[in-house]
Amino acid sequence: MASPALDNEPKHPAESSARAASGTAPRMTLAARVALVVLLVAELMDILDQSVVLTALPAVQESTGAGPAAVQWLTAGYSLTVAVGLITGGRLGDIHGRRRTLLIGTVSFTLASLLCGLATGPGVLIAARVLQGAGVAVMIPQVLATLHVTFDGENRSRAFGLYGAVLSLANVLGPVLGGVLTEADLFGLGWRPIFLINVPVGLAVIILGRRFVPESTAQKADRLDLTGMLLSALAVVLILFPLTEGRTHHWPPWCFAMLTAGLLVLGVFLRHQQRRKDDAPLVALSLFRGRQFSGGLSAQLMLGLLCGLFFMTWTLYLQRGLAMSPFQAAVAFVMLALGELAGATIAMKAAGRFGRRLPQAGALIALASMAGYGLRISSRQGDLTLLGMTVPVVLIGFGLGMVGGPLADMSLAKVPHENAGSASGLFNTAMHLGIAVGTALTALVFFSATGGSPDDAINRDAFTGILWWVGGALAVMWALMFFLPKPPNSRAD
Repeated sequence: MASPALDNEPKHPAESSARAASGTAPRMTLAARVALVVLLVAELMDILDQSVVLTALPAVQESTGAGPAAVQWLTAGYSLTVAVGLITGGRLGDIHGRRRTLLIGTVSFTLASLLCGLATGPGVLIAARVLQGAGVAVMIPQVLATLHVTFDGENRSRAFGLYGAVLSLANVLGPVLGGVLTEADLFGLGWRPIFLINVPVGLAVIILGRRFVPESTAQKADRLDLTGMLLSALAVVLILFPLTEGRTHHWPPWCFAMLTAGLLVLGVFLRHQQRRKDDAPLVALSLFRGRQFSGGLSAQLMLGLLCGLFFMTWTLYLQRGLAMSPFQAAVAFVMLALGELAGATIAMKAAGRFGRRLPQAGALIALASMAGYGLRISSRQGDLTLLGMTVPVVLIGFGLGMVGGPLADMSLAKVPHENAGSASGLFNTAMHLGIAVGTALTALVFFSATGGSPDDAINRDAFTGILWWVGGALAVMWALMFFLPKPPNSRAD
């Protein structure tokens, strides 16, 4: 069944010119709105499933008898599989159709979620989580790629603004949802609803996506670069695996050997892509010639890094440094989420009118709020309450909420439609790589300072040190955004 076109531009050229001259944008059709919701829900399922399992891990361990290593792989197996497959998944969409690839990935993810909910032992559960990750790696690159090739003008900026809002909410609400569903023990299922809830949602995405999401392909992409696929997957594994596992094993020599090998394989991959530049490469290296994409990709990497540094250590600080209960810590995350939602709403309302100034302002607000939060921690020590940290926490979220959507929008704005899937895969991979690097840095900056000690003062001091690193990442991200375009009315443009 053919999907309704989502091109919202007027069919008659004169009408298009008149609207462009008047500065108005055509209203988004009902079909376009449904398609946008479908794409955003697909993205939401991925982000939630990365974090929803965290608060349910003790219940999973008790129910399945999983050991510490198995528990760790419930999260690492998922995230590593996603990161390995994103670039290939994006190119598959370019070749075989982005809607078709999105639906295939969603089917795989939904079936794997059902298997997770039915699993009785850790082995089956880990295998199902890996299958979930494989489905996501195929599904998620199609979201940004389809947004990029479908929407134009102010509708595009609004769509990416909503995309940023979904990212912001899912990142911090995942652990809260996991805790609520596990505590509710729906139908006596314990932790299983955190996975089973994906089944009806996934079915809705499949049914509505088939009807409303438009199909698009790259005209020149006729086959998959299998050698490039294997090289890229190997490079990502060799780089991310030691970053993920290094802290657990106290950074043995094999971690650094794998990192070195990963960088060498990455060099071989780039050389291979250069040779195939006119023969359907997996990644079009010409993307990196544009400062807008290269700068945006680097800023996305820094955004992932600061998320990897901040969220894990913040949780530990709240519960160890301030002796808060898990519920109180969840309330703090909700405050951050509300701030992010407000910032993302501002970004959506702005609809691209401020160019790079909007995400740069968000980065500066988050940076100033981080500094204020650090001063509040230093002055109040162990007496800091949820009420006392409300203002800086909400402002941190507000600043970060202004970044995600506009950063994705402007980074991909000049990417040719035929490379949309490849660029989307790279953009998502940058986030995952940044999170992995940030998580690895916590071992050097936070855990080396605490030594695993539950002492309140030690954990507070270690978290204060983390804030310096997070502030540095925000400053670098702000500087990289100068590669993004200025406002449309700027003289330089």
